[in-house]
Amino acid sequence: MEKLMSQRIQILKDKMLSAPRYASIEQARIITRVYQENEHLSIPKKRALSLKAAMEELEIGFEKEELIVGNRTKGVRYGVVFPESGCSWVNNEFETLPTRPQDQFHVKEEDIQEFREKIYPYWKGKSMEDVIKHHGGQEIQSIAKVVKINQKDHAQGHICPDSALWLKMGPLGIMNQAQEKLKTCEESQKEFYECVVLVMQGACTFMKRYHDMIMENIDEVEEPYQQSLRTVANNCLNLTKRPPETFHEAVQSLWFLFVLLHMESNASSFSPGRMDQYLYPYYQKDIESGKISMEDALDILECLWLKFNQIVYLRNQNSAKYFAGFPIGFNIAIGGEDENGNDTYNELSLLCLQCQYDLGLPQPNLSVRLNRNSSHELMQKAIEVVSKGSGMPQFFNDEAIVHALMELGIEKKDALNYAIVGCVELTTHGNNLGWSDAAMFNLNKALELTLNHGKCLLTHEQIGLDLGGLDTYQTFEDLEKAFQQQIDYFIDKMMQCEVIVEKAHQDCLPTAFLSSVIDDCLENGLDVTKGGAKYNLSGIQMIQIANLADSLAAMKKLVYDDQVIDAKELLAALQSDFKGYEIIQTMLLNKVPKYGNDVEWVDRLGAKWAEYFRSRMKDYTNYRGGPYHTGMYTVSAHVPMGENVGASPDGRNALTPLADGGMSPVYGRDLKGPTAVLKSVSRLNNSLTTNGGLLNMKFLPEFFETKNGMNKFENFLRAFVDLKVPHIQFNVVRREDLEDAQIRPQLHKSLTIRVAGYTAYFVELAHKLQDEIIERTTYDNI
Repeated sequence: MEKLMSQRIQILKDKMLSAPRYASIEQARIITRVYQENEHLSIPKKRALSLKAAMEELEIGFEKEELIVGNRTKGVRYGVVFPESGCSWVNNEFETLPTRPQDQFHVKEEDIQEFREKIYPYWKGKSMEDVIKHHGGQEIQSIAKVVKINQKDHAQGHICPDSALWLKMGPLGIMNQAQEKLKTCEESQKEFYECVVLVMQGACTFMKRYHDMIMENIDEVEEPYQQSLRTVANNCLNLTKRPPETFHEAVQSLWFLFVLLHMESNASSFSPGRMDQYLYPYYQKDIESGKISMEDALDILECLWLKFNQIVYLRNQNSAKYFAGFPIGFNIAIGGEDENGNDTYNELSLLCLQCQYDLGLPQPNLSVRLNRNSSHELMQKAIEVVSKGSGMPQFFNDEAIVHALMELGIEKKDALNYAIVGCVELTTHGNNLGWSDAAMFNLNKALELTLNHGKCLLTHEQIGLDLGGLDTYQTFEDLEKAFQQQIDYFIDKMMQCEVIVEKAHQDCLPTAFLSSVIDDCLENGLDVTKGGAKYNLSGIQMIQIANLADSLAAMKKLVYDDQVIDAKELLAALQSDFKGYEIIQTMLLNKVPKYGNDVEWVDRLGAKWAEYFRSRMKDYTNYRGGPYHTGMYTVSAHVPMGENVGASPDGRNALTPLADGGMSPVYGRDLKGPTAVLKSVSRLNNSLTTNGGLLNMKFLPEFFETKNGMNKFENFLRAFVDLKVPHIQFNVVRREDLEDAQIRPQLHKSLTIRVAGYTAYFVELAHKLQDEIIERTTYDNI
């Protein structure tokens, strides 16, 4: 694949990468003022009015080279302080943002002062973060070593809006529909529709402001950019009056949708979904009429790709460890089956791959849907992009996913049209609040407590049930029975916390704009946070099945079956982090087969407990009335979650990272090659990963240098499809390049790496996470 990036795109990319990253309080200032001026109004009304005010007042800007405009701040990659969702953590951490280990931001002293004097005093005790702490802070903290409850200080994203509906109607069309609904709606629905009208009025104003600013400054812009900017300005004006008609207008409209979603909620993982499908009619019409060339379309798309990299998310210091490298999660899925089950891809699919090939940036998170009928052309183009080493695209398997979604209760047409949000989380298009990042459950910490009388090996605190320990369990079955009870105990506590969090979202963060682009909400006059979507799921991540399988296999074989290690002595070894017990640690590491090597009994040990955990989810209903389900991915949580776990029976030392990915083997233990890994992973039932599953692999760049290597890689991907593994992704990089980037980061600023279900700049990751990535197994053959 030849690099086709134009000079225009190179200039914009260089400008973006050189721009400093700041924390911004501009929108916080506007939100606070609107709330203070409207204390007598309800929270939904104040939310709508403050979003409208932000659309009308936030400072905007543009670059003369841009073909797509719009951002939620004038500066690129700014982190937005959002007081409605979280203010206390900002107050505690503002000064440390430039120096913290992960995801740093510059700060301005005058912003800190204004925040402390004018913004924080109003929000103290009122933000969603404070509401959750008040109602469930102690409960959440009491289980934090085992369960990380998410969404506590920011709005819920992880959603794929109905982008096709937005393109079909535009903000004016949606506003008109809400006004029609107002004429006949129930009194209880009235406020919802009024809020939709307000935010759509604001959306039209926001778009027109870009038109006005460009035209006010057009005479200062030299050719050849003046003509293209006039087109951009006209596009913005047209979108305030009607739906898009051209490909350029459609792409601009799509970007405005995502900017406004972020302005409303300041959350991660709003995903465009199957962009190559719903944008294709606009592309096809303009190509056939001669209005644009393929090169023009690529320039427009690459401008959009750059915009996806201009929004990042400001997290607190602890969350930044779990979600390291600004994974904002604009996930685009290309290819895959249509509603009739036929494989589909088009020129736009290939142009999306070209964008990633040219730019190699962390966003959007590009995904390719594969199936038995996937074309040789699409696969080879995708593999060429993989070989470039940006960690993209990742691959999803229709053969594994569609049926699993249907078993979850998703209609067939929606399952066939599945999209991906954020990292690897599965969703349906435009009709689903999946809450896919509800919580992470550390199965390995639950096992640790089971082995040590409910006490933490690191702090010696009693945080779990005392059901016995390795010194009391007479059989492996006794151990498993206690493990089951420990899991049940923490699941019950987790679900109590989830109710508190979801209720707080309903009470504090209603989302009229988002609700207007999620099917059924506008029809029913019901906000998406209150269950207005067609589907209302909540997803829990199981952490980390590879370590769990290896630990259980080691105890079963060496302690209970072969009796070569005394159970009490193993407990002492774990309590001392193997100091003085090095021989036992060596046996645990080397005398038992490991997950990821196609050893069925070991693989099944992990799958058994994942299946048990999944079965327990069926006992619960979330606060919106929908089901819970499970995923197996970590983002970057395998590093901080490992810091919560003492020495484990798989031979792992205390505080060290757990396995990466979610379905991946522990790094360095997959000794039988990549195909054996696929076979091990295939033993995990796909119902376990309807919330997303993640398999990481690392290959050397040399593998892709020959046509034979490329064809072997395609055959490997086709084996992935046949084995019905739901997901796979690749890093293509040399160890020595990563080590050099640690030592001389200034020379590797553009080096991107696949962390978990997302790509990040390697030099922006904390050192511990860099070390873990370097240590992952690298393959030079299949």
